[in-house]
Amino acid sequence: MNDPLNHATPSRRQWQGSTALRSVLLFVNFFLILLAYYLVKPASRSLFLEHSSSDALPYVWTASGLLLLVLVPSYQGLLKRYGRMRTVLGSCVATAGALLIFRSLFHHAGPPTAIAFYVLVDIFSVVLVEQFWSLTNSVYDSKEGKRWYGLIASGGLVGGMVGGLTASTLVDTGLLDTPDLISVAAALVLFMMLLTSRLARAGLYREKPAVAAARLEAQAQPVDFGLVWDSILSNRFILLITLLLLFSQVCEPIVEYQFMHHVEQTYTDQNARTVFLSEFLSLLSAIALGINLLLTPLIHRYLGVVGGLMVQPVLLGMASLAYLVHIDLRMAMAMKLTDRGLSYSINRASRELLYVGADAARIFKVKAWIDMVGYRTFKIVGNVAIIGISALPDRFGDYMLGGVVLSICVAWALAVWALRSTRRAPPKARPIGDAMPHA
Repeated sequence: MNDPLNHATPSRRQWQGSTALRSVLLFVNFFLILLAYYLVKPASRSLFLEHSSSDALPYVWTASGLLLLVLVPSYQGLLKRYGRMRTVLGSCVATAGALLIFRSLFHHAGPPTAIAFYVLVDIFSVVLVEQFWSLTNSVYDSKEGKRWYGLIASGGLVGGMVGGLTASTLVDTGLLDTPDLISVAAALVLFMMLLTSRLARAGLYREKPAVAAARLEAQAQPVDFGLVWDSILSNRFILLITLLLLFSQVCEPIVEYQFMHHVEQTYTDQNARTVFLSEFLSLLSAIALGINLLLTPLIHRYLGVVGGLMVQPVLLGMASLAYLVHIDLRMAMAMKLTDRGLSYSINRASRELLYVGADAARIFKVKAWIDMVGYRTFKIVGNVAIIGISALPDRFGDYMLGGVVLSICVAWALAVWALRSTRRAPPKARPIGDAMPHA
């Protein structure tokens, strides 16, 4: 379906500003998305631990993953019926409305409310962040992407840093209680929706012709997961990307579980826990920002994309080894910082560059599975490992989980190394499409 908002008003309007101005505006847009998310993320974690327990987290993560698997066909249907931009704007309205509903429910909350809210925020991180990247990927070619993606991604990192500090300040000074952060986040989502609509009408999100053609070709055919698997297994490049995602997503819930388990044991007051989580998430974003601005360009320049992809498994493996030597909150924080701090910066930038110039038609067909279905499915694998190992005595379970992370990091690094022998033709257009991938 032709989407007037996607092509601006009038439908043929081109973006009249420079690429630099477009990148700055996308920086601001991404800043607002992550600002809202990092206001509500610590609140969701703190409220969950207030009304439930960290032991329930792998079950909640599994439920969230299964829910997203169900939502994929519905999302694809919305894209076909209403077009990309209307679907994005509608998602913003739905997210803000859901946040306001949950704020009212927390006046008399119990475990079901806290669990459902946690799932909502988890989906928040998938939908809004990755819809932004889906739009952004379609308006840059390879040369522009390599030049401007660092700046744009930094907008999200700055938003996370400011969001965490804002949440911490508001709660620590007594201006707001933890549930009140939900209303502030909802207001920011609505403001960001208005900004996105205005930018679309100015032509900022008008696709590159080659990207639009590949997207329309992919949308003309229904998603066939049998063909998706054939594409993955028959293409070594896509198979290796899938393996990298597998290893990353199996590690992520294990590291998160260890971190949240120590937070639950250390902080028993709701607002104190929210302040700690907010400050920690702000620190995580600051570290990721520093890496993105200072180290990522140098590593990509001298070591290439493969060198950039190698950083996270190597450093996370070292952090997990340190955790095995001394199991406490500080070492769990170190694991979390190396995992998410690198994932949000150099790993994300390197992974996005992998798609540049890949077979556009093939990538469009498998993108939804790799970046959203596969993301959640692989995370469920990590959840199953947690459920099985957490039944063991605490200390032994901690050692087992740390050992699992270390082992996966070794396999992860080997998969990255295998990418060195994969050679592809120079890219002409950005191949990422409409799929709703992960954060």
